Amino acid sequence: SHYLLFCTKKGVIKKTLLEAYSRPRQNGVNAITLREDDGLIQVCMTNGNNEVIIANRNGRAIRFHESAVREMGRTATGVRGITLDEDGQDEVIGMICIKDPETETIMVVSENGYGKRSDIEDYRKTNRGGKGVKTLNITEKTGKLVAIKVVTDENDLMIINKSGITIRLKVADVRIMGRATQGVRLINLEKRNDQISSVCKVQT
Repeated sequence: SHYLLFCTKKGVIKKTLLEAYSRPRQNGVNAITLREDDGLIQVCMTNGNNEVIIANRNGRAIRFHESAVREMGRTATGVRGITLDEDGQDEVIGMICIKDPETETIMVVSENGYGKRSDIEDYRKTNRGGKGVKTLNITEKTGKLVAIKVVTDENDLMIINKSGITIRLKVADVRIMGRATQGVRLINLEKRNDQISSVCKVQT
């Protein structure tokens, strides 16, 4: 009864029964058919009744119920999850599955070290394939979006810079604010041209 939900950087999403991967061959099995200029960025396990949020580099996110994505076979390509901007630079930076809307919040982080938490209800539910709503006010100061995570007050966040510096902070220390704000500075980037490379949620 569980599914694997795949998301690509071009905004394509695909849902396959977990059982379809129960007999892997030694050299693996095809999980998804990708278009030439696309790449897989995230896979979540769902129970058939979860909600999904997909975010793009330009600071927008879309929320929909996974039932909007029909079940497909292993070799299928998938369907459109989010429509990207046509600037040639836009791509999906992450997909999250919401399991417990009562305690979970949405954390987004930008490449210049800004971030913020928002309530899940700030993201209205729509159908898949749309452009989504603003999740962070992208400016020159904030830089583009690099990560979206589903977090609770019990989590810590590890942030790693391209220059190799890592910091760890408590999610509870980041206050919850509205969707279309710039957020707060989470990390000071000492060097010019340094950016955030990766963000990881830690269970404490």
